[in-house]
Amino acid sequence: MTVPVFEEYEPDADCGCPGCAQRRRTAGLPVRHGGHPAAHGARRALVLVTAAGVVLSCGAGQAAATAAGRDARAGEVADPQPVHPQGPVGPLNSGGASGPPSAPDPASPTTTRADIITRAQKWVTAKVPYDMTAYWSDGYRQDCSGFVSMAWDLGTNEWTGSLAGFGTKIDRADLEPGDILLFHNLADPAVGSHVTVFGGWTDHTHTHYLAYEQTRPSARKATTPMAYWSNSSKYVAYRHKGIVSGAATAFPGAAKFGPGTDNAHVTRLGQLLVAQGGKRFYSTGAGPRWSDADRRATQAFQLAQGWKGKDADGIPGPATWSLLVKGTGHRIPAAASGDPQGGAVAYPGRSFFRPGQAGSHVERLGAQLVKKGYGAHYATGPGPRWTEADRRNVEAFQRAQGWSGSAADGYPGPETWRRLFA
Repeated sequence: MTVPVFEEYEPDADCGCPGCAQRRRTAGLPVRHGGHPAAHGARRALVLVTAAGVVLSCGAGQAAATAAGRDARAGEVADPQPVHPQGPVGPLNSGGASGPPSAPDPASPTTTRADIITRAQKWVTAKVPYDMTAYWSDGYRQDCSGFVSMAWDLGTNEWTGSLAGFGTKIDRADLEPGDILLFHNLADPAVGSHVTVFGGWTDHTHTHYLAYEQTRPSARKATTPMAYWSNSSKYVAYRHKGIVSGAATAFPGAAKFGPGTDNAHVTRLGQLLVAQGGKRFYSTGAGPRWSDADRRATQAFQLAQGWKGKDADGIPGPATWSLLVKGTGHRIPAAASGDPQGGAVAYPGRSFFRPGQAGSHVERLGAQLVKKGYGAHYATGPGPRWTEADRRNVEAFQRAQGWSGSAADGYPGPETWRRLFA
């Protein structure tokens, strides 16, 4: 252990860091400058004790807190991240001991990008609380480096000073879901060190991404500026050395998606769609069981690319999957006014409006017909299954446009759809 350092200093009256706050309470600053009345006139020494390798910051440290105070005074946006330290290198289910960075096991098992994101999402879903001295049921420490150790399935609890040894440095432009963004402050590990899991780009400019991270109060995923709220230029991108080549970009096959499917690829699809603006389609979040939310969100993404007909049927194909996993393509636009279900208003195609068909497009059509005053043939209101009542109401709307013959057959085409939702 290093020898304690005693330093006498005068704190800034408006500094928000823990040291200055304590000093104001004990150093006798006037109350109007932040001092504590009971301690006015007292002079104490601040004892700074450093135990080598024990307490390591995993967020915005004292310097960041001080900077935040200055930024607030200057009218700028302060770093919103709290101070949250991390624990040292150690085995699962125990604190271990401080020591040099551990060497990665060359025989460690491989992993896939989908599995990395799935593991990260489990902590987010469980709202695992942040705690640098606690361990979750899987044995990993509940801080930022423990979170990445868990997501990367390392089998040990690492820290920001050792995680790079398990990865290969890559350019930020090459980031793919499952990679990490790491800042380990070599000059002072207790200030600013942090790490996040990259979940995909959230915009086509690649200025923001979906970050999975362990931070106070609990594990979260959130849209985050590249590379982080503070020390952005110092973050380095790494790729797991054991990643299975092509696991993120290879299309798993059409059989993995659609009614009745239940697997990790459906979960991954939903997560990627949420990252591309499809959050509004999911009331309870993405899951492994295929649902109409997956279909509608997929179709909204396909329509956003300008695709039509079978290319925008709501079932992902190789092109849809490639754009999603690479974080490219056009984002799903915000819900348009007049769209009762918050989905895309673009015409979905004739095949959705035929006897025996059922889905959200039929229900959306019926709701709009009622809104426009053409719902007289509904006995119980519009529903998701196409009925003769739907056809007759559409026919009434078409005849109101002055159409006849095949143009007023009761089956909506692109122009009927456009006028209904205009």
